[in-house]
Amino acid sequence: MTEKLIQDIIQWDVRSWSKALHYWDKTVNWSSVGNALELGGREGGLSLWLALKGIPVICSDLENVKQTALPLHSKYPVKNLITYEDLNALALPYENHFDIIVFKSIIGGIGRKDSPGTQQKVFDEIYKALKPGGKLLFAENMKASALHQKSRQLFTEWKDYWHYVPAEDMKAYLQAFSSFTMRFTGFLGTFGRNERQKQILAAADDVIFNWSCPDSWKYIAYGIAVK
Repeated sequence: MTEKLIQDIIQWDVRSWSKALHYWDKTVNWSSVGNALELGGREGGLSLWLALKGIPVICSDLENVKQTALPLHSKYPVKNLITYEDLNALALPYENHFDIIVFKSIIGGIGRKDSPGTQQKVFDEIYKALKPGGKLLFAENMKASALHQKSRQLFTEWKDYWHYVPAEDMKAYLQAFSSFTMRFTGFLGTFGRNERQKQILAAADDVIFNWSCPDSWKYIAYGIAVK
């Protein structure tokens, strides 16, 4: 993939979050995937990624997803592979249907006002909607270190409603799946005020902090869960 394509898929904090993309790329047997669903699509980057693999995919978000995602998708030859649905991740109208469900950074927003029970409901709905043997590809913002938590309180506009997920909760949410793998990355990258700064700080993470910091201090968790 080109740098421009990865930028279009990941959208922001690209160097840190694209680690999930590379992991999924090399781990999934893509020849066995017949359909997919992106949750919380917004601009539809992950739907684009799947469609470019030749996989029919539903790009979804809570509302107006075609309006927000079509501008990006129109830049690529994928219009016959992507459909759009406004879906609530807490009530998916599918059962045993998808080979792949993918999301990036949606659980904290769904768990607003400190409601981890609501977050668990998302994973229950995903489990229901996947076929037996289907896979959830996930990447999510973690609670991370005390430094991250303090920084969010001072500088993040959505601090009063976003419920960042502790690592132990994320593992608990996945217990119904037959198996899952989870990796953690990113310490400094999130502190960049623009994409260039994030790239520089993420490079420092790759050289130093991803190796020296405990996973509980990192702000991104990504992996694969198998139904």
